[in-house]
Amino acid sequence: MAGLRNRHSLLYRFTPFLRWWPMVTRENLRADVAAGLTGAIVVLPQGVAFAAIAGMPPEYGLYAGMIPAIIAALFGSSWHLVSGPTTAASLVLFSALSVFAEPGSADYVSLALTLTLMVGIIQLVMGLARLGVLVNFISHSVIIGFTAGAALLIAANQLKNFFGIAVPRGLHFHETLIEVGKQFGSINLYVTGVAITTLLLGILIKTFRPKWPYMIIAMVGGSLLSVLLNNKLGVTETGIATVGALPASLPPLSMPNLSLEAIKNLAPAALAATLFALTEAVSISRSIAIKSGQHIDGNQEFFGQGLSNIAGSFFSGYVATGSFNRSGLNYSAGARTPMAAILAGGLLMIIVVLVAPLAVYLPNAAMAGILVLVAWGLIDFHHIVQILRASKSESAILATTFFSALLLELEFAIFLGVMLSLGLYLKRTSMPRVRVRAPDPQQVKGKFATDPNLAECPQLRFVRIDGSLFFGAINYVQERLRDLDDQHPEQKNLAIVASGINFIDLAGGEFLVKEAKHRRKLGGRLYLIRVNEEVCGEFKRAGFIDDIGRENIFAGKTEAIAHMFERLDRTICSRCDKRIFKECATLPAPVKS
Repeated sequence: MAGLRNRHSLLYRFTPFLRWWPMVTRENLRADVAAGLTGAIVVLPQGVAFAAIAGMPPEYGLYAGMIPAIIAALFGSSWHLVSGPTTAASLVLFSALSVFAEPGSADYVSLALTLTLMVGIIQLVMGLARLGVLVNFISHSVIIGFTAGAALLIAANQLKNFFGIAVPRGLHFHETLIEVGKQFGSINLYVTGVAITTLLLGILIKTFRPKWPYMIIAMVGGSLLSVLLNNKLGVTETGIATVGALPASLPPLSMPNLSLEAIKNLAPAALAATLFALTEAVSISRSIAIKSGQHIDGNQEFFGQGLSNIAGSFFSGYVATGSFNRSGLNYSAGARTPMAAILAGGLLMIIVVLVAPLAVYLPNAAMAGILVLVAWGLIDFHHIVQILRASKSESAILATTFFSALLLELEFAIFLGVMLSLGLYLKRTSMPRVRVRAPDPQQVKGKFATDPNLAECPQLRFVRIDGSLFFGAINYVQERLRDLDDQHPEQKNLAIVASGINFIDLAGGEFLVKEAKHRRKLGGRLYLIRVNEEVCGEFKRAGFIDDIGRENIFAGKTEAIAHMFERLDRTICSRCDKRIFKECATLPAPVKS
């Protein structure tokens, strides 16, 4: 049975689409077609713009949204992630390659394909090595804050197209707002009218006819208004710019430059681009999964992203990763399965071949209206309020990630959020719960409980530790035990209930040995109760059991108490009026002093 499960797991690892294929019903397919068509239309102007940022010929931005998007959807784990060219990935590409070749040249394109192949191979290896566990350190608060910040950036970047003004590229969020404020008197009312019409039409359709493809209808409505205004007043008068005619060609086969010199020169950039692209893709996947209720497999996402970039490098595509714009649009447009992303890539090919010249009628203002609507939908107000109410530390992480996304580089915001999450995780794991326990006479059979009002044995203290006893937690546990010693120095014997200790490293084992020696110097003993079998195995291999004493380790409290009771100082017992153990009933009545 175990072998069969392993074979099934391996099969799904390399053919993950078999898992979601049963979800492709007639109803879901209709929704996916609408979402895919919307995504294919949206990527037309974006692909051209991203290619310009990357220093690539414009058609390469479209090619990066075709084959890579299909492969990533087939072999990834997210139902809604759409891969392709992005602003950040384009900037990384330009900064890495512009020092080696002239942007737009044949050599530059060749190096871009090589970098894409190298990124894909590294991603694939990381997926096969199951390094997807790294995404577990990206907390929910990071995702919420990062998504909200990215949503505002998306909206801010569309303000120039929304209002028909010239805003320099590459500005931070606050710089963009300042620039827009300076040009407020230069707003083009015709362009703004098209953008607002598209935005309102999308809101109305989504509100009153939620089953209709509201984004496509809104874009068509904005385009029709643009055509009417341009025909009546003229393009010069209205200033309504359109996407323009695009090259009608499928992605040609390509060959990366595999020379040792090129690989050596691009190795550092490939590693940096890989780490950023994976963090971006998995962050986007998880942010949308929070809304859809899906579980994201980080290893599978690494695998899918790697294959998509490897394939893209041979089909004229440059570095592709998860796109916030198109993934958010895909989810908002009603996508149900990865078929939406697959269809988006396939329909983009058809559109480029047959319909690309019609993009001359699609106004940038209509695209801006749609993306502003998408950005608004990405902000999770419910969870933001919930986090702010529930936890100060999580609120700090959310706020830091949010403002970093707005004021710093987007990729830096992701890494900063991950580091903060990791720091919070280490803080929590370095402070395991250390609770004093005592028998509760109100419970059946005197079950142990944590209550400061319960009576304790004057000679013996029970402590339960929940968490990992590793090098980072030792100091905290030691301080807690010393605080208890200062409060009750007469309790020289210490019994640790270890059922909640899930891991003990070498430093943790040495700490227990030192604690046992410390107790013996005081005239008492250290006892361990219910030690996890795996932890106990590590104890045996390291020789810690002999140092602590095998006779001081017990499988249960009943056996342990019976043994420890025999070792207690009878002089103290004779004066004790606590009598909390059932064994205490065998003693004579306490002597009154």
